[in-house]
Amino acid sequence: QVRLVESGGGLVQPGGSLRLSCVASGSILSVLAMGWYRQAPGKQRELVARITNTGSTNYADSVKGRFTISRDNAKNTVYLQMNSLKPEDTAAYYCNAELITVVNGRHDYWGQGTQVTVSS
Repeated sequence: QVRLVESGGGLVQPGGSLRLSCVASGSILSVLAMGWYRQAPGKQRELVARITNTGSTNYADSVKGRFTISRDNAKNTVYLQMNSLKPEDTAAYYCNAELITVVNGRHDYWGQGTQVTVSS
């Protein structure tokens, strides 16, 4: 069984920083890509940032220059460093992993979500 466990969310003031982490564990043969999505109340889930197994990254326009995604391949872990946070960054943040696993082959997996609230 594959699990994605996120950590690092919380309450922060505007202009502050947070670092999210997500660890993938289980019967994983290969990690193709990992990323972060977010969903604010009443809005659709949207891509925040994604990084492939070759290190290629892409970001939502709204977070470019403020957020940085990185990964530790040896630990199957992805990080999201969020700086200069704005109230509009408030959302539930979900980790996503595109994996090749023993049981399901190529498949997308999701974490349970971690809340980020930016407010004074």
